[in-house]
Amino acid sequence: MKNLSPACLAVVLFFLLCPFNGSSQTAQKSGDKKANQINFIENSWSEALKQAAAKKKYIFVDAYATWCGPCKLLKATTFKNKDVIAFYNSNFINVAMDMEKGQGPELAAQWGLRAYPTLIIFDAKGKPVYGTVGFIKPDDMIKFGVQGLNK
Repeated sequence: MKNLSPACLAVVLFFLLCPFNGSSQTAQKSGDKKANQINFIENSWSEALKQAAAKKKYIFVDAYATWCGPCKLLKATTFKNKDVIAFYNSNFINVAMDMEKGQGPELAAQWGLRAYPTLIIFDAKGKPVYGTVGFIKPDDMIKFGVQGLNK
């Protein structure tokens, strides 16, 4: 991870020390055009693959752990940015995977994950095309998505 400024470090520490209930990841109905968050499929890689094939869309995966401070920061900030929400909801099938529950450990091993958050873009057939590790700001999140779509 890059060197953090004292202000950024304070924010990260805040999220590490404060409880987080995961409510920002609650999936909304796919028809909800006024979503105030990214519409994530929760912990179902098979459902994401099914929807991606049907809609011919790439898949964006937020691979996280519940104890992960940068994961919490990503969910509380970047994933709530209106431009990020609009871009990801219109261009991807979005799935949030707790990598320590359900299919998570198996997928973490299969995908070779070593740190969280890991953000991965897969094509509509489930082949990984682009990824990054760690917290990223909204502008960089959109650039990441554009680069993934161009792979």
